[in-house]
Amino acid sequence: MNWMTRRSFPHGIHPQPAKDETQREPIRQFPFAPLMVIPLLQHIGKPAVTVVSEGQEVVRGQLIARPDGFLSVAMHAPASGVIRRIDRVPTLLGSMVPGIYLQPFPASTQEVCEGMPCPVETATPEEILAAIQQAGIVGLGGAGFPTHAKLQVPADKHIDTVIINGVECEPYLTTDHRVMLEQSADIYTGIRYVLKATGAARAIIAIEDNKRDAAEYLGAMLPSDLPVSIELVTVKYPQGAEKLLVSVLLNREVPTGGLPVDIHAAVINVATTAEIGRLLPRGRGIQERVVTITGPAVRRRGNYRIPIGTPLRFALETVGTSEDLSEVLVGGPMMGQAAPSLDIPITKGTSGVVAYTERETGHQPPIYPCVHCGDCLEACPMSLNPSQLGLLAAREHYQAMVDDFHLMTCFECGACSYVCPSHIPLAQRFRVAKAYIRKNQASVVRSQAS
Repeated sequence: MNWMTRRSFPHGIHPQPAKDETQREPIRQFPFAPLMVIPLLQHIGKPAVTVVSEGQEVVRGQLIARPDGFLSVAMHAPASGVIRRIDRVPTLLGSMVPGIYLQPFPASTQEVCEGMPCPVETATPEEILAAIQQAGIVGLGGAGFPTHAKLQVPADKHIDTVIINGVECEPYLTTDHRVMLEQSADIYTGIRYVLKATGAARAIIAIEDNKRDAAEYLGAMLPSDLPVSIELVTVKYPQGAEKLLVSVLLNREVPTGGLPVDIHAAVINVATTAEIGRLLPRGRGIQERVVTITGPAVRRRGNYRIPIGTPLRFALETVGTSEDLSEVLVGGPMMGQAAPSLDIPITKGTSGVVAYTERETGHQPPIYPCVHCGDCLEACPMSLNPSQLGLLAAREHYQAMVDDFHLMTCFECGACSYVCPSHIPLAQRFRVAKAYIRKNQASVVRSQAS
């Protein structure tokens, strides 16, 4: 098949992909940890509410926490076992949230609990969205936004195109690549659900040009009755950002402060789509996800289907790490976060784990003053002025960053930090500034309500 590659967005960068060691590794099933740690907040919104009690035996896939309102999703047991404790559990952000400690039974006794199927042929859009929420499905690309909420179209809007995001431009990560090569039937079933739920007339599967094998395979497996096209996009970071992808594929611009639905589009991660297609026909909840575990410190690098709630320490011990393990990132090197502890669990939003040795992290270059070279302006995909934003952040002039330089348009891709010759951690400073602004806004809302 002769594929044409779409032109890309302006600016951006080309970091080393570092995908060769895992992109050809098939997905392997991961064992159960001796104790699973299951946060009830693995998504944007409100935590789920427990429906089990300490000492209770549960079956793999059983509902253990129900959604608490619209912007919340259900949680399911990742293994058959005993609820040992309901308490607060550690998270990637360093905070403690409500959670469940589950001790699994031996692997030989594990059976999956089946629920009420949601047949795509007969289900209404409302029933599909409800089933997605009850299945606990969130954006598996890392954002963790509840998928049913993302797919619900406001009454005054409509969606004509759904973009299935298989770009996976983050270095090291090959999770979506393997899902496209191994779960084509699930992806296409998931697309049927998504098209029906949104009322969209068509779907586009977007794949970066360095994954042509996935495009070839999905093209060969494409059902004749499904209005789906497959588009290759240029290899560039951060090509997978939804606003950029909509611009490249549809030649439409998402308005500042707006969402793709404002221009009649929706963007959903390809692994999320596959989970919809895998779970809804069986009435199951999400209990596991595919994670890339890689990096210089990892001995058995690859893609693993890992039960939700698996402690990071157990995951790394299972794949093996070098003795000089120094730093662990959850996510990729551009947008991931350093793990504050190895006791935090794999969650629905964990797309990758990248472990480094002291050789890579032992020498941190000093931070120098901005030299106004303009490299960050050339890199920024949103055409912001990271240099000026960085200077304002250093002076803690956070409101000016928002009012005069459009800080909230930044999605913290890290391209500016990557190219900065002065090694200024621009993206991290922007994250701090946005957190400060959001905290102030929340305080204003509370004071007005009281």
